[in-house]
Amino acid sequence: MFDLIKRLLLAALLALAGANAAADPVRDFVVAAQMDNASMVKKLLKKGGSPNTVDPITGQTVLILALREDANDVINVLLAQPGIDLERAAPNGNRALMMAAFKHNKPAVLAMLAKGAIVTYPGWTALHYAAASGDDEIVRILLEHHAYIDAETPSKLTPLMIAAREGHESAARLLMQEGADATLKNNESLTAAQIAVRADKPRIADAINAHLSLSRKGL
Repeated sequence: MFDLIKRLLLAALLALAGANAAADPVRDFVVAAQMDNASMVKKLLKKGGSPNTVDPITGQTVLILALREDANDVINVLLAQPGIDLERAAPNGNRALMMAAFKHNKPAVLAMLAKGAIVTYPGWTALHYAAASGDDEIVRILLEHHAYIDAETPSKLTPLMIAAREGHESAARLLMQEGADATLKNNESLTAAQIAVRADKPRIADAINAHLSLSRKGL
């Protein structure tokens, strides 16, 4: 219901902008991207609009906004643009590949990887976001594209720690199977197992400790 109300409000804003001869084309682009209005996005691009338009309020590109709103028709239009900038970061550091990973958008992830999207940046990475959402398939895809499995956020959280904290046992097991280091500690000196305990995820803590026990035995 909330999503429907939001889309109706966005539609009203776009209609108002269209009725106003002095409408702001940047705002039009932002609203069209959020409400998945691909035809409007195409019109704005044809008039010289940039596929890398940035929302002046949030500082996010229209591609990131479209990914956030699951606006798949607009995503496809933007990704087809030869000048699309996949690496433009929002003020909070979010990039398009990170958002696609978090939103379980496998087609967008694959399309961006095919276009050469950078998989691992210092700090938060797309793999952290895939682990946070518990998307095993995207975790595997990113690892196949050489994502650094033990990448650390500024607070030294690894993707395994994120999966443990969020309660995604399958993702945590997958990361360990692929070589994630379960002995690493964050800036509070907590391991992934200890983070799982703190987050009241005892099954994941047990799985991590069992993995460590087998590793010590060389199994």
